[in-house]
Amino acid sequence: MSIDWDRRHHFRSACLAVLLLGAPLPAVTPASAAEAPKVALQDRVLAVVDEDPVLASDVNRVIKLGLLQPTPGETSQHFHRRVLDALIEERLRFHEIDRFGFEQVPVSEIDRKVEEIRKRFPNETAFQKALAEVGLDTKKLRQLVARQLLVLTYVDERLGPRVFVSLEEINRYYRDVLTPEMQRHGQPAPPVEDVREDIREVLKQQKLTQEIEKWTQELHDRADIAIYPDHPAGAPLPPVVKRIEKPSPRSPKPPLSR
Repeated sequence: MSIDWDRRHHFRSACLAVLLLGAPLPAVTPASAAEAPKVALQDRVLAVVDEDPVLASDVNRVIKLGLLQPTPGETSQHFHRRVLDALIEERLRFHEIDRFGFEQVPVSEIDRKVEEIRKRFPNETAFQKALAEVGLDTKKLRQLVARQLLVLTYVDERLGPRVFVSLEEINRYYRDVLTPEMQRHGQPAPPVEDVREDIREVLKQQKLTQEIEKWTQELHDRADIAIYPDHPAGAPLPPVVKRIEKPSPRSPKPPLSR
């Protein structure tokens, strides 16, 4: 008998739920009004993590694809801020793993994760439409999946060895959590020998999640993070990202005078 609890794969499920959080948009070119007579607002910076901007479109992408869901009774403003906080944490992790140069993940793993995302949608047309609406295509999605899988590789290699589950902890969980839970559902608890490894995995994931939270907090404490809160009407706005549609040709710079 196996244990069917969501928390068994808590951290990995959470990672997959936000695998698109750190996705950057295409590069943009700032320019002055004189250089670009026709300017259209394309995006807005909501936070900057060590000089790496998190854009409003990043938040909208998460919400549009349903990668995070609002909790019952949660206001729209609180939900948007929670998504932004998750984006910031994800960006911190990406920055850290970039320092270690992990090998590329197997193509089969990328294929499997992309298919999991694809199954969120009723058909291929709906899937492609959702990607296009948030500025992605299949190639970019695969790149993002590969990067997220590198995060999981980092977690397994760097944080996994810190996690140890003792036999005493397994027996305590069996006695204090599993057995009462089975009794509440009118079912007999299976022999501890049959579920020992399942319980070990549950406890391992719980401890690994704690290590992830501790690691992320350490990254947060060391990082330079600026967050631009929601602004009421008439208040100064945070930075914008602009798309220059018809830039004027630059005049040649005059030679430097001696």
